[in-house]
Formats: sequence, structure tokens, C-alpha cells
Amino acid sequence: SSVYARGYGAGYAKLNRKQGAGGWSPLDTDRYQWLQVDLGSRKQVVAIVTQGRYGSSDWTSKYRLLYSDTQKNWRPYLQDGNIWTFEGNVNSEGIVRHGLQHTILAHYIRFIPVDWSRKGRIGVRLELYGCSYWADVISFDGHGVISYRFRSKKIKMVKDVISLKFRTTAGDGVLLHGEGQQGDYISLELRRATLQLSINLGSNQYGSIQGHTYVTSGSLLDDDHWHSVVIERYRKNVNFTLDHHTQQFRTNGEFDHLDLDYEISFGGLPESAKPSSGGRGNFVGCMEGITYNGDNITNLVRRKKVDTSSFRNLTFSCAESNSFSVFFNSTSFLRLPGQSDSDTLSVSLSFRTWNPNGLLMFTPLADGWVEVGMTEGKVTVYMNVTQKKNTRIDISSGSGLNDGQWHSVHLNALENYAMLTVDGDEASTVRTAIPIQIQTGGTYYFGGNFLLTNTRSLQRSFQGCMQMIHIDDHLADLRALEQGLIGTFENISLDMCAIIDRCVPNHCEHGGRCSQTWDTFNCNCSGTGYTGATCHTSMYQQSCEEYKHQGKSSGSYWIDPDGSGSISPFRVNCDMTEEKIWTMLKNNLSPQTSVTSADQEGKAVLQITYNVTDEQVLSVTSSAEYCDQYVAYACRMSRLLNTPDGVPFTWWVGRANERHSYWGGSGPGIKKCSCGIEHNCTDPKHYCHCDADLRTWREDAGLLVYKDHLPVSQVVVGDTSRAGSEAKLTIGPLKCQGDRNFWNAASFTSPASYLHFPSFRGETSTDISFYFKTSSTHGVFLENLGTSDFLHIELKGSMVIFSFDVGSERVELSVHSPVPLNDDQWHRVEAEKNIKEAVLQLNGQYKDIRATPPQGHTKLEFYSELYVGASSGRRGFLGCMRALKINGVTFDLEERAQVTPGVNPGCQGHCSSYGMHCRNGGKCVEQYNGYTCDCSLTAYDGPFCTDDVGGYFETGTLVRYDFLPEGGTLALQEVKSISGVGVPRQTNLTQEELMFSFSTSSAPTILVYISSRTQDYLAVVLRHNGTLQIRYSLGGLTEPYTIDVDHRNMANGQPHSVNITRNLREIRLQLDHYSVSTYTLPEASDTQFNLVKSIFLGKVFETGQIDPILIERYNTPGFVGCLSRVQLNSVAPLKAALRSGLAAPVSTHGILVPSNCGASPLTISPMASASDPWHVEAAGAVFPSNKDKASGDGVDRNAAIIGGIISMVIFTVLCIMVFVIRHMFRHKGSYHTNEAKGAESADCADAAIIVNDPAFTETIDESKKEWFI
Repeated sequence: SSVYARGYGAGYAKLNRKQGAGGWSPLDTDRYQWLQVDLGSRKQVVAIVTQGRYGSSDWTSKYRLLYSDTQKNWRPYLQDGNIWTFEGNVNSEGIVRHGLQHTILAHYIRFIPVDWSRKGRIGVRLELYGCSYWADVISFDGHGVISYRFRSKKIKMVKDVISLKFRTTAGDGVLLHGEGQQGDYISLELRRATLQLSINLGSNQYGSIQGHTYVTSGSLLDDDHWHSVVIERYRKNVNFTLDHHTQQFRTNGEFDHLDLDYEISFGGLPESAKPSSGGRGNFVGCMEGITYNGDNITNLVRRKKVDTSSFRNLTFSCAESNSFSVFFNSTSFLRLPGQSDSDTLSVSLSFRTWNPNGLLMFTPLADGWVEVGMTEGKVTVYMNVTQKKNTRIDISSGSGLNDGQWHSVHLNALENYAMLTVDGDEASTVRTAIPIQIQTGGTYYFGGNFLLTNTRSLQRSFQGCMQMIHIDDHLADLRALEQGLIGTFENISLDMCAIIDRCVPNHCEHGGRCSQTWDTFNCNCSGTGYTGATCHTSMYQQSCEEYKHQGKSSGSYWIDPDGSGSISPFRVNCDMTEEKIWTMLKNNLSPQTSVTSADQEGKAVLQITYNVTDEQVLSVTSSAEYCDQYVAYACRMSRLLNTPDGVPFTWWVGRANERHSYWGGSGPGIKKCSCGIEHNCTDPKHYCHCDADLRTWREDAGLLVYKDHLPVSQVVVGDTSRAGSEAKLTIGPLKCQGDRNFWNAASFTSPASYLHFPSFRGETSTDISFYFKTSSTHGVFLENLGTSDFLHIELKGSMVIFSFDVGSERVELSVHSPVPLNDDQWHRVEAEKNIKEAVLQLNGQYKDIRATPPQGHTKLEFYSELYVGASSGRRGFLGCMRALKINGVTFDLEERAQVTPGVNPGCQGHCSSYGMHCRNGGKCVEQYNGYTCDCSLTAYDGPFCTDDVGGYFETGTLVRYDFLPEGGTLALQEVKSISGVGVPRQTNLTQEELMFSFSTSSAPTILVYISSRTQDYLAVVLRHNGTLQIRYSLGGLTEPYTIDVDHRNMANGQPHSVNITRNLREIRLQLDHYSVSTYTLPEASDTQFNLVKSIFLGKVFETGQIDPILIERYNTPGFVGCLSRVQLNSVAPLKAALRSGLAAPVSTHGILVPSNCGASPLTISPMASASDPWHVEAAGAVFPSNKDKASGDGVDRNAAIIGGIISMVIFTVLCIMVFVIRHMFRHKGSYHTNEAKGAESADCADAAIIVNDPAFTETIDESKKEWFI
């Protein structure tokens, strides 16, 4: 560009040169300087090395590279979708080498300094490294087509490799085409400067499976630069590579071979194909290096071995480009001269941009101004003439012109009207009248970023390219501008258009829609199920298990088992009512579907669909611990399997289109129904009920539990075509439980221990998520120590830190937690880095987001190693980690931990994190892969102890719960409830808590009455007017202490809740959601509730002395209504009465119907164990000593022992009778089997097979129950 002085010329700029001034320095130290290297001919450049100027303070710290074949139409070197800025030198002698990620193929290279030494000037010595290049170039004029004839008339190829390079200024044209008479074809063409590859390997004869496949790649390919294309096909797998970006896809249809006839053509369609082609144009431009399956086509053309008769003038060179582009950034403008004082104004130009707004041209008039700009993708013209009065004229044309393509604009303002034409479309030219004659000012500004104080123009800078600028119908000489002969400019790049399509390739993942401006792109993720800057992160949890641990209840949920992986989210039903969580995928088959419409072979085929893909189903079943599917075949004269030896009448198709001929309740390879396993079929000669072929309805039903075969996707029924044959089919939903990935955990017991995973794949977008819990304050969670990349997540006090490299820059994010992270509770870490930003999230709420540097997002092949824990000698993580997922892949921590010292598989202690989901006093119980809630000491039920247990009382219904006398008989002492909680004994209470809900419309009535072996009692009643009264009699008072709640009628049919808490003399009462009221027992009253005996609900039926007022006023006819969630300390009498599985001293008189009474679940915090008198370690309760036992205990004990002996004798007699009867009616014959395991406990060989398979344990258990009852 210029030379500072003699001795500073380009000739001295070779690497390590000390002659002259020791390098090149330009006259001006600014951004318009360049050093050009002539390589003599086209070469492949693979690396560049730079140095500062010898013995000076001059060096270049940052630079860019341009390249060209003709010294025109320069192209910037791009990497990672950006104009790449190389890091240069920091002193004069150091050598900095950069290998080019993409080889430059060029004749000329320009070195553009971007930043330089702060102590001196621009200075450089450099060297380029590469190798020679030669290729035959053919120029296509739009008429000529190369026809490569095959050696045989037809070829049938299973494998193809086609490659070529092309260069063009035309956005449309056919590059290659070949077709066959059977409908096969291959075609590569430009459409709107985008490359489209079309392949059809053939459609099937019915046309139901189409073989047409279209794939597009690239954009802006009409930039007159070389682009390389490689198409590799093996059978249906295709690699389509354009300029280093490879797309992999599979062709549609069933066929593998490409059948072509006669020829394949390059540069257009052959004569034979033109009538049916729909008028697709031929290619205009240059091609080189054309090869087809090993044949060098360009070389054959040069040797005249190929038909080129369609060419008018065949030339082996590429014509120079005539276009001269100007590249504008946001701080650029260009000023050019034109005629002044003219009464006509004529300006035209071509532009391309991504921005919807920008100023293209501005010119001051003698009186006013004219501007041409873009507004929301349209071209707009504003003319403002200030003569006499302000006259403003606005016209606009076009739409969506910010699409990156070249568009032309022509503005003509004549004596009395103005015309605006966009893209040469004369038909849509916009005309408007000008009331006053204009006079041009003679100066034209392009690009928008100029300062004129005398205008009110809304200046909006233009980012993009312009060419073909005409002023007064003359083409502006931009080469003269470059040489400084005309006009001025600022911050523009001449003879290049560095437009970049940031949406091709599309960085928006999972179908996100990409839009862009000049500087950046944006992803619209709506409707995709993903979120984030590049639609990388799933919005949904990975399984029903994860939703449960967020405290969710049963319902329909979207799940995404592989997170950011390729499998899209889908909807499932989550059943969380039991201890295990079930995931259900429903199908389209109604229960009891009649089987009809048999085909010619007598088979009826029923397709079963699930509204999910095979991959989505597999993602559920593969991580599940157990899956099953219920199948039922109801039949009347319709055989199911018939014989194990023959071909079965009916079969079903499962995963991977495999056919299976066993039925529900049986196992793979057995060809039986469940009755055949259990020996109770209707006809002993057959192994299914239906195979008896009876005229009455029979059914074979059971569970399919071999999860690798599920789900059922098709059932073929083969015996419904006979007269009188009928069948009905039921296929239940696919049900799976457990999520092994969610609970896949490892415990790190030493700070030096780590798990090692080799070669973890790094993508441009990477996401990492895991759960951890620890009691340590510091430790490295995971890191990788790749040579070219670095990734690290660690715990530091109350912070989690995520750091990684982007190019030469290190990015660090940190999230601070307001609660300690070493609290031994589960915390979740989610980290993501992509091309736009990095995100670190802790526990789903605390977040740090940081923009990532634009350079350095190279798609790495592999990280060298991934370490979970610290491998670099730093302090590793101590504690538990689970559910580690990277880019949608779950890492098997348990498997790796089994072979790693210092790391143990699995983890305990889930209750510390999830125990709060056990409500209403439910106790959290640890399990290996999760937790359960023990509700036995509460008045509630359900997985989280939130389901009300209540009952409807009719007239005369009562529930009585008795407390056992202390040291009662041996038999009663052994009574335990299902959860293993002992039945509470009689005791003396100094504090109690009574809670219940009720709804009734009748009064007066007794709600709850607690009696004792003394005269102490507690009663809660409704008086005649429906108001609540609480009566305490603890001794010491002549009359019971009463609390009257006079302000509300509670017998109004609405649900009400009552909570009465007493501690010594203080009584606290809470009704519904009103504030707590406090009462105090008189000083004369006793504070001990002595020898609690029974709890009555609804009515009192008690012997001994009872308060006569209670009996007379409130006990008849008894409570009518609903009672629920009744609890005295840790005793739930109503729940014990309604749950038959609970062995408890409770009795019910009258009709009690289960109901939740319409009450909403209350979440009342449990009593502390210190204040619970029936807790094992109770501190506030006084238990009676042995001296206080009731006198009748000895009698009770003896009676219980006698009763126990009698019941044992009866049970033994019954067992002997069952055994004898079963022996008499069992099937004759015996089975001999070689099975080692399972055969002893199984009744037959088939059962032994199923016993051996852990998936079948449930089926055998069910059948055993049936045999031994």
C-alpha cells in the first residue's frame, strides 16, 4: 500500500531478513495498509509465520488475510463463521506461527495489519508455507455442457464419489445431472446462490415409498470465489461436503443402487433430459477438478475424450471478474462527485445486506435533500424540498430485501416526477409527482456514517456491500477512488464483499429458526421444546422420576430422556400414586377391539401406534428398571397359538420388527399363554384357553414383561375367518418404572480419587448437568485437560465455578449460592457453552450468563480425557455425584466406580434433600435409588402423605380405637402395623395434639371423645346451635373445663379443620384458617391426662362412669357426616379403621364409607419427637410403672395364649387339606429339565426358564399365589 522510507520496502519483509531496515513498514500507521504477496501461480497455503521489524519497536500484534486469483475481488480468510483475526507478535524478534484450519488456494495474498505496537509503528517480516497446485479449468458460457458417456448403456452403482470446484456470479444453474429410465437420478444445482443436491435411488412399484431426497447446503455462492464440492455415497448413506462443511444423510426409499442410463452431464442438462426438466438453466462460470468415480473429467475434456460439441468456444481459463465491490461496516461512508445544478437526478446501485434498516445514499440538493434507504427490508426514498414551503415526498418499493442477495435500486428524478425501480422490475416501478423542480447539489454520500450539520436526515449506517454504483447514468470509477483520484471514503474495504451468512450452516439446533443481522444471528426456539441462545437445552425433565422429585403429582408431562440429544421431547402419563413411579405410553387401540377385515390369507393385521417414535420409546425402556404391557385375547371359536410345535395362528411384532409367538404371562420362546405355564388351561392338551376352540367366550390375558421386546407395535390374528369365529383384542399401555440414569451415582471418598472417561466428544455447543451433595467446601467436580481445549467445573465455598477456553481466551462463570453448598443435600449444576453465550445454573434458579468470544469455536474432534474429580493434583470432589449427563449422554458412574479405587458405586442420603416432600409428619425412608415416605404415623396416605383418609358416618356409626394396657398379654404385644410401628400403650399425657376435619349438617353431636381408665376425658362436640365446644376433664375440678366457640355455626355442611394442642395448662385452638386462640386450665385442674384408654369417633359406647351431660345432650342419634385426617399425637384411629392392611386395636360399628370429605390437604408440620409422648424417646410423657398395671392383665394374657394355640391348629389342618386336594388334581406326567437354576422352585420347565429371567419374577409370584391359597 505504501512504504515508510527507503529500506522499508516489501522486498525486506522476508522472515529473518536483517538487510535494509529489517522489514516492511508503511508510510501511514492506520487500518488502510496492506502488504501483498505474489505466489507466481495458484498455490495451496497452509500456514503463515510472522515477525516484527528487526531491531525495532515496530511489529504487528493482530492481522487479517485476504486472498485472490486476479488481484481483484479479494476474499477474507474465514474461520468459525467469522472474518478471522490472527494473533501476531509482541516483540520484534519472536516468531509466531499459525496453521490455517482451512487451506487457502490463491495466487495473491494480502496481509492486513489490524493492531500494532504501541511503542512504534506497523512492522512485519513474514513467510507463507504451502505447496503447489494445478488443475484444469473449464469456462462455461451457459450453452456448453460436458456429457460423460458411460462405457455400457446402463450402470448400476452401489458407491459413488463425485468432486468438483466451481466459481460463478450467477445464483442459478445446473452443475451436474444424471438420470435413468427407472426414475433414478442425481442432480446438483444452484438455486438462489444455494447448492441443492437431489438423489432418487428409486421408488417402489406402488409409489407408497418415495425415494426423492433433497438436501441444501451453503449460501451466497455467487460471490465469484472458488467453492469445493464432494459427494460420497455408499448405498443409502451420503456425505455431502461443501467448503469443509459436511452433511450426512440417508436417502429415502428402499433401494441401494443408483441406476443411470448412457451419461452424466456437467454444466447443465443433456439434450435428452431437457423436455422434462422444467426449464432449469445451465451453469455460467468456471469449474475445475471434476472427477466422477475415479475418472478425471476435466483432464478427459482437455484430451478430447469427452463430448463437448455443445460448447461454442471451449476455453481452459477463467475470465476475470468485472465487478468491483465496496464493503461497508457500521462506521463507513463513501463520497463521490456528480453533476451539480442539474434538474435531473439519476442514481443506481446494487447492494446486499442482512440488516433491515440502513441508509444507502444521501445527496444534498440546492434546496433540500434526497435520501435512499432501507426500512424494514423495503427500499424507501425521502425527498425534502425546502423551497418556499416544505415539500416532503416518500415512496417505497420491494420487501424482504435484507436476505443477503444482490438487489438493484434505480432512482430517477426528472422535471416533475420521480421513479423508483427495484431489481430491474419495470412493471413494479413506483412513480410520484414532484410539484417543484429540483436542483442537484453534486455530492453523493453512500453508507450512512457521515456528518452533515445542515441536514435533518435520520442517519442510519449501512452494513453490507455495494457495487455497480451509477451517478448521472455513469458507472463510478471505484479504482480511481482507490488510487485517491476522486472522492473520499472512511473505514471501507474496496474490491471485496465480506458478507457472511451466519445462518448457514445453521447453529440453531433442534429445528430452531435462524435470523440474522450483519454482526450476529438469533435463534427462535418457539415450538421446539428447547431453549437457550442456540435452542440447545431441553425445557423438560428427563423422566417422571425427576418430576416426582420436584414435588409434582400424577399427570401428563413432557419428558426428554436425552436432554440436549437428538431425540425430541414427547408427552407421557406419569403415575405417582404408588411408591414406584410409572411412566405410561398409551396406544391407539381401544380395549376389546373386535378383530375383523382378514386378508386373502385369513390374517387380520392390527397396527398399534403410540404417537412417539421408536427412538423415543427406546429412550424410556433402556433406562427403566422394569417394563410391562398387558395383553388380552378374548375368543369364541378363535384359536390363539394352538400347539407349541406348529406355526402359531396369532403372533405379535415388538421392537425392531421382531415377531414373537408367546403371550402375556409367558416368556420368550415358550409359545404358551399364562394358563399353559400354570397348568390350568380349559383343555389340558393345549396351552391357551382359546386353543380349546369352544363356542363360549374365553380369554387369555397377562403381562408381557421382557422389556427388550416391547412395545407391541402390531398383532396378526390368524383364526377369525371361520364361520362363528370371533375375537377381541386388548393391548394396554406400555408401562415402565424406575429411571436408572437419574439415580446413577458414585461416592468419592478421597480427594485424590477420580473417574476417568476417555475421549469425550466436544461440540460447538456443550452442556453438562449433574447433581451433587457434599459436606466439603472445596473440590473439583470434573475437568478435561485437552491439548487444544480446557473445561473445568469446581466448588469453591458457596460458589460453583465453570471455566473453559475459547480460542486463546479463557472464560469463567461463577454462581454464588445464598445457602451453604456443603449441607449434604442434593444440588443441581447445569452448564452450557455455545457459539453465542455460556450459562451456569445452580439449583434451577441462580444463574450466570456471559457472552462467549466470537473467535475460537472450532468444532473439536475429541477432548483428550475427561476426569470426574481432579486429576491434576488439585483437591478433588468429596461426596456424591449422580445423573452426570454431557450433550444428552448419561455417563455410567456406577460401572466406572466399580473398578476405580477411592470411588464407590451408588449413594445414600436422599432424605436430606427430598425429605421435605414427605408432608404432614410423614417420615422419609432412605432407599438405594431414592426414597419413600412412611405415612404410618400420620392420618394421611399417598406417596407424599398428602392424601386425606376419611369416612362418611351414617346414623349410629362409631369408630373405637383402644390403647393397650401397659405390659399386656404376649399375643397383643406382638401386634404390629404394616410399617412395623408398635401399637401405642396406655399412658399418662401431659401434652397432646388432636387434629381432625369434619363436615356435617346435623347438631348436636359428638365428634371426638377420648376416654381413660380414670374419670379423665377430652370431648369435642357440636352444640344445638352448631357451635363447637371442647370439654376437658383432667381431675381437680367439680365441672369439666369448657371452651365454647360461639361465633360460628359449624354444622353448615362445609369442611372444617380443628387443631387442639395442650401443653400442661396451656391449650391452643385453631379452627380452619383463623388465628390461634389460647386458653388456660384453672390452677385447681390437674395437668395429667391419666391412663388414656380409647378414642371414640361419631358416638360414645363406653362402660363405666361418663359425663351424663355428654350422653344426654349430644350422644343421640350420633354423628352424621364426614370425618377425616383424625390424629391424636401419632395415632390415626380413622385411618386404622379404613385400611384393612393395618393390624390395629380398632373396631367399627355401623356403616363407614371411605371419603376425603372434600377437604383440601393441610400440610401441618409434625410434632417434634421430644414432645411426642408415644415416640420411643419421648421426654415429656410419664409412663406408668409396673405397679400401676390393671388387675385383669393376667386373665387377658392367658386367654390370648389359648386363642393363639387354637388358631394354629385350624391353620395346620387347612394347609394339609389344600395339599391333598392339589395332589389329587395335578396334571399327570413329569418334566425333565437340565435347568440348573430356578428348576427346584419352579413347577415346570417353562416356569424355570421364566424364574431364571429376573424380568419374570413378578409373573411367577402371581402364579404361586394362585396355587397355594
